[in-house]
Amino acid sequence: MSKKYYLTLDLKADDQLIAEYEAMHKAVWPEIIESITSSGIEDMEIYRVGNRLFMIMEVNDDFSFAQKDAMDASNEKVQEWETLMWKYQQALPGAKPGEKWMMMDKIFQL
Repeated sequence: MSKKYYLTLDLKADDQLIAEYEAMHKAVWPEIIESITSSGIEDMEIYRVGNRLFMIMEVNDDFSFAQKDAMDASNEKVQEWETLMWKYQQALPGAKPGEKWMMMDKIFQL
């Protein structure tokens, strides 16, 4: 049985940077795709409105954020990608130092 997580993050409010960010996500590095799928993430979608991003992650029973963080910390290519992405991203108000994507709370379901 899979589980879904919903996360959000802001981009810098700069049209050129937003266009570059979207272009990067049309050709995500294969090492990043491998890192995502090998961690137990089965599906991932990212949506944008203005400079706000919304991510849906569907994961298998083996997935954990702690394990994914540990895998990412030891993967040089993931660290390179994350450093590059931070050029475009900005922390949400209230984020802890170094916190990027923040978990969203479900407040309604039909």
